[in-house]
Amino acid sequence: MSTEAQENAELAMELAIDAVRRRLGQIRTGKASPAILDGLLVEYYGTPTPLKQLATVAVPEPRLLAVKPFDRSVIGEIEKAIQSSNLGLNPASDGMMIRLQIPELTEERRRELVKQGKETGEEGKVAVRRARQEANDLLKKDQKAGGITEDEFHNAKAEIQKLTDRFCEQVDEIVAAKEADIMEI
Repeated sequence: MSTEAQENAELAMELAIDAVRRRLGQIRTGKASPAILDGLLVEYYGTPTPLKQLATVAVPEPRLLAVKPFDRSVIGEIEKAIQSSNLGLNPASDGMMIRLQIPELTEERRRELVKQGKETGEEGKVAVRRARQEANDLLKKDQKAGGITEDEFHNAKAEIQKLTDRFCEQVDEIVAAKEADIMEI
């Protein structure tokens, strides 16, 4: 039973790491990245649809995103969605595709984005610790039911703590890499 608790904890921790990566990918840096448009929903025939399902997003230049819709009739809706998002991007359309120029970030804005990245990292660590707590609770329940001995309980708990430390360290590394990316001019 203790291996089941460890496996569940590890899976939950991996999901937390993936969520941190995804959320940090949506934070805009000074460079063009298709990931900043990942969470964008576009009204398509009355239904909010992810931009990924309506268009391809390319990076033809380091500070330019090109959005090419599969159906040209949706260009206006994509432009509205980009303008109404708080990404700070101004779409320019030629009827075939939308170009998004990525503006330079000011020092103040960079610091705000770093702060936002650190908050995301802290949320990731909280999720990792929550997975540890759930695994420890499962171990306690199993020990009380007589499924594992006290030594097995302590060994499994130590292994789960090692997992927690490893995943928290990964979160710190991911956040530090994003911080360096944001602060790079």
